[in-house]
Amino acid sequence: MILSRAISLFLEYLANEKKYSTKTIQTYELALRQFSSLLVEEISSEVPINEIELSHIRRYLSWLYYQKYSKKSIKLKLSAIKSLFKFLYKRDLIDKNPATLVSVPKVEQNIPSFLLLEEIKTLLNSIKPDNPINARNLALIELLYGTGLRISEALELKVSSINTSSKLIKVIGKGKKERWVPIGAKAIEAIQTYLKFRNHLLNNYSIDYLFLTKSGKPLTPTDAYRIINSILKRFSETKQKSPHTLRHTFATHLLNRGADIRSVSEMLGHSSLSSTQIYTHISTQKLKEEYKKSHPKA
Repeated sequence: MILSRAISLFLEYLANEKKYSTKTIQTYELALRQFSSLLVEEISSEVPINEIELSHIRRYLSWLYYQKYSKKSIKLKLSAIKSLFKFLYKRDLIDKNPATLVSVPKVEQNIPSFLLLEEIKTLLNSIKPDNPINARNLALIELLYGTGLRISEALELKVSSINTSSKLIKVIGKGKKERWVPIGAKAIEAIQTYLKFRNHLLNNYSIDYLFLTKSGKPLTPTDAYRIINSILKRFSETKQKSPHTLRHTFATHLLNRGADIRSVSEMLGHSSLSSTQIYTHISTQKLKEEYKKSHPKA
């Protein structure tokens, strides 16, 4: 089998069986087509997958370093290649996996931006839900801070998704995985207030999505970023000012108050605890700062 055909099979597997998001599949495809183009120059226009060796993968990595790709980008591209060859080996399409000995470059973890408790309190108290737009903005921010949802998950919610009696919402996360996330009284109150105004935004449309633009169409991630970035600029000096900042704030505040990391991980929809542990670094850093400020011998 030639490499181009193998890549197509692998991408179909990611879409149909693994249920990866379109964005992830596009990222993997870009890396794999780039790798394939490099091998076409070195081997031939039709690269047999059983002729690909460790040296070819290492040359691709060297090329990425030479092109000054970041370590994060290189790690992602290498992940795509390792996943491809793991798939081919498991399907008995290759005799050996040339990617097993390739080491993944270590990426420095950036501490996520988050709001301090007083900042988020001031922000939420500043938005008066006295018109459709303010009510929608407050409901969206209360929801993101109160549940830790990704913005894509929040914007996929329907009016029927909110169960006020059980105080749970059904969320469709990455890989189309379903999870139930608790929602607090403040977020429910803000959403109920917004729902009273929501009909004013519909403009004769029949749309079940919870969050709408002022023209009555579903709110997009770009719309949400613009709205939240504009609001956060007024209340916080944090470096990142995006919907994801509220997700980081949700996780950080829970862990700072003693929440179990496994429970937080489940609410965030993380596939492993390692993704959640970055927030424990924030908590530890905060403890160190408090210690230095407060302890006479620090």
